[in-house]
Amino acid sequence: MTFFNSTFYPSAASLSQILQSEQRMLAWNVPPSELIHIPSHWLVYPEPEASIHLLLGLLYIAFFLMSMLGNGLVIWIFTTSKSLKTASNMFVVNLAICDFFMMVKTPIFIYNSFFRGFAAGQVGCQIFAFIGSLTGIGASMSNACIAYDRYATISNPLEGKMTRIKALVMIIIIWIYTLPWGILPLLEIWGRFVPEGFLTSCTFDYLTDTFDNRMFVGVIFTFSYVIPMSLIIYFYSQIVKHVIAHEKALREQAKKMNVESLRSNQNMQAQSAEIRIAKVAVTICFLFVASWTPYAVVALIGAFGDQSLLTPGVTMIPACTCKAVACLDPYVYALSHPRFRVELQKKMPWLAIKEAATNDTQSVATSATTGQQDT
Repeated sequence: MTFFNSTFYPSAASLSQILQSEQRMLAWNVPPSELIHIPSHWLVYPEPEASIHLLLGLLYIAFFLMSMLGNGLVIWIFTTSKSLKTASNMFVVNLAICDFFMMVKTPIFIYNSFFRGFAAGQVGCQIFAFIGSLTGIGASMSNACIAYDRYATISNPLEGKMTRIKALVMIIIIWIYTLPWGILPLLEIWGRFVPEGFLTSCTFDYLTDTFDNRMFVGVIFTFSYVIPMSLIIYFYSQIVKHVIAHEKALREQAKKMNVESLRSNQNMQAQSAEIRIAKVAVTICFLFVASWTPYAVVALIGAFGDQSLLTPGVTMIPACTCKAVACLDPYVYALSHPRFRVELQKKMPWLAIKEAATNDTQSVATSATTGQQDT
């Protein structure tokens, strides 16, 4: 009888908590029919001020425009310029496609922000999270493949050159690898997609305290973060190692020949090759870390740590960092590439881009790393 009463007849304190929870739900501007889809963790906190929603909406508009422009140009130029249609560039295009579609879903966030809550409902939430899952993990693995391609080109210049068939197979593997992490939570076979933070964005559920859900968080953390992170760090560290060794060998050979340098344009270069290569590697690793580490930390805290640390404001930080990096990727991988700028100058002369074709005598290692699209 005690069990019956405690289960079906809550105490006065419990009734008070229920009423307070319902008041918060109404304050969050959530339709009653949608309450079942929202983790109760977020409803404990007061609704964000309208100005916060407005600022985030404007920020995402800026992200959207910047990404559409940058990634759109990359896709257009790389797929229409004969000189850029190389096997290695297939990975760059795949990355640009991932970043492009990652931002295609941002109008859902903008709509929710301007209407201060879960305005797009469960359908909008599932679309937002599904696209975000596929494009985010797809971009991570594309970064890893780009790192591998550059490493193979440098460590084995004669036999390591990427072929179109090999690149196509690797891209197919990327999407086979990625699809389960979007489909499983979408169909709620394993995990699920839920609103987070200000209820304007959605991601996989890292708050439900069950063994299956914690296992899902641990597995997706490994496959979407640890594996690509490890590959990127390994390949780019090896690139830096090979280039430094190559530059050292060139300097020693020049010293034996009693010449200043084996390169005719050495004096015109403002920076040594190893410094430039190191900067490329560090930049790429930093972008990946800045993009996904906040999400990884938040997910681990939600599943295995103290959930009280995850306020709505805190969980909006990783949502913003991922979008910011999706805007920066095209500038790192393509817009900084000389041959891309030459093609862009041909197709859009009104941009007044001044990029002269270079004909230097850089080493294979240097050329392959700073402009692997040329090989």
